[in-house]
Amino acid sequence: MVWCFDDPDLIDRNFCIYYRLHCCPPVDIDGIREPVSGSLLYGNNIISGAIIPTSAAIGLHFYPIWEAASVDEWLYNGGPYELIVLHFLLGVACYMGREWELSFRLGMRPWIAVAYSAPVAAATAVFLIYPIGQGSFSDGMPLGISGTFNFMIVFQAEHNILMHPFHMLGVAGVFGGSLFSAMHGSLVTSSLIRETTENESANAGYRFGQEEETYNIVAAHGYFGRLIFQYASFNNSRSLHFFLAAWPVVGIWFTALGISTMAFNLNGFNFNQSVVDSQGRVINTWADIINRANLGMEVMHERNAHNFPLDLAAVEAPSINTEAKWFMIESQRHSFHLVDPIVGPTAPLAKPPVMQSSYLLPDEHQDGVETI
Repeated sequence: MVWCFDDPDLIDRNFCIYYRLHCCPPVDIDGIREPVSGSLLYGNNIISGAIIPTSAAIGLHFYPIWEAASVDEWLYNGGPYELIVLHFLLGVACYMGREWELSFRLGMRPWIAVAYSAPVAAATAVFLIYPIGQGSFSDGMPLGISGTFNFMIVFQAEHNILMHPFHMLGVAGVFGGSLFSAMHGSLVTSSLIRETTENESANAGYRFGQEEETYNIVAAHGYFGRLIFQYASFNNSRSLHFFLAAWPVVGIWFTALGISTMAFNLNGFNFNQSVVDSQGRVINTWADIINRANLGMEVMHERNAHNFPLDLAAVEAPSINTEAKWFMIESQRHSFHLVDPIVGPTAPLAKPPVMQSSYLLPDEHQDGVETI
């Protein structure tokens, strides 16, 4: 059987999700000693809680429990995320094979498994292909509501996904599929062949396995043909239902393909500053507005780039541990000096230099960490 692994894989995944979401400690997702809390016992609710992706310090390495020095280290580095994602992807792939096998043994056509391949492809794209392309499981989608929104915003900022044609096809597939399903369901419900009295539900007139038509497709075809135009309505029930299945499936396939291409930085269209007047001055378009939003989102996402003056920071600035020649920043009335250990202070700077927080590890976190 091609699906013998789906149940144990999904059971393991569900147990790990339950434990991780309820009581696991924070995870150092960026690998810069700034853990992010995701569990309920660490202050989250059902909206903000999430399974935090594996640390950037692990990258794409296979990180089972036995590769860590302790369970605490494994939890701190986000090992459960890899366990959950890999078990989940293997489980749903086997489940897709299970659908095909059951269809085959019952003499049915294989389109159920084909339709299920769309969400499987989408999940594989965001949980596996994208981290591979970006070089770390820390770039995978967090398993939570707010984490998913954060993933979407950062993805837009870094890849301009809204301007990618494959994402546009996916949007058309999802929203178009919703529209077509609502149209079809309402047409069928409105043209049921009543087998009951006015005092009974029309649904009570249906018998499972009955040979008679349950709704009047001619009436539905006539209504829709007059509502739009004659050839906008299907006159074949089989081709209609194939269309209802194929439209969203193909759209989601394209979205998964788009995520997979953007994983390797083949990003959305860039029309920034593409319209100018006769004097060469830029006339902004909506593409420029999106670009401005992308820049803002990307800047706010980079938490390890401290661009604010240290005397305006909300917390006490940590000590700097580095062997670089220029190693200390002083703040005197919002003017900043670089202090050389040999020649002393230099001339004031107009704005503070940008320091990476990998140079700003607190002293108490230096044990076992190689000095930069």
